[in-house]
Amino acid sequence: MRIALLRTPAGDQFARLDGPRAHPLDAPPWQGGCETGGALPWREEDLLCPVRPTKILCIGRNYAAHARELGHDVPSEPLLFLKPPSALLGPGGEIRLPPESARVEHEAELAVVLGRRAKGVSPTDALAHVFGYSCACDVTARDLQRKDVQFTRSKSFDTFCPVGPWIETDLDPGAAAVRCRVNGATRQDGTTAHMIFDVPTVVSYASRMMTLEPGDVILTGTPEGVGPLVTDDALEVEVSGIGTLKLRVRT
Repeated sequence: MRIALLRTPAGDQFARLDGPRAHPLDAPPWQGGCETGGALPWREEDLLCPVRPTKILCIGRNYAAHARELGHDVPSEPLLFLKPPSALLGPGGEIRLPPESARVEHEAELAVVLGRRAKGVSPTDALAHVFGYSCACDVTARDLQRKDVQFTRSKSFDTFCPVGPWIETDLDPGAAAVRCRVNGATRQDGTTAHMIFDVPTVVSYASRMMTLEPGDVILTGTPEGVGPLVTDDALEVEVSGIGTLKLRVRT
């Protein structure tokens, strides 16, 4: 099942997508939203950011090859950091390059969307708390990350967390290809099978530190191949079984 947030004549509405038709919901599905009846056509330009989380939790260096390309050791446990919801950006949106940074990079990732509150859950039970999955880009001001050591400033600029184009509920998170293309050229081409810590482990581990609420988002790490973004780049993040998140880059 694909769930999108659409711009409609009646306002922004969550909807179940069924081919060219959309079936509106009366609330976000992780809040028990039900179909209101009827259907309407939808277009790609109607798609909005499909998540409204209380927090965005991220996993750093979750692919060994990516850790090595940045000159870091492989972590012995999940490396957690947060991005603010104000960084969210929807499909077709523009990533804005901030004047504070001279090098902004893409990081294509699988996003996990929580469907149930999770606190202290086991890896065995973790996926029962997941609603679905989406494509994401953990946009990073790499020079500021190196300068600051900790990640807050480099990861938190407005537009630095694109998610979309929708949420897919039927996906094997352990066997999905994660790709990034810039101006049609492939920069990243990995698979979630190469994660150091898989999705159940990440959800369980995070839920030990903080209560994960329905609708919260976890970015699960990026494969190797991260690289710079410049003005007018066309960026695509693709996760097999979900779709492609298309973006532009502006100054």
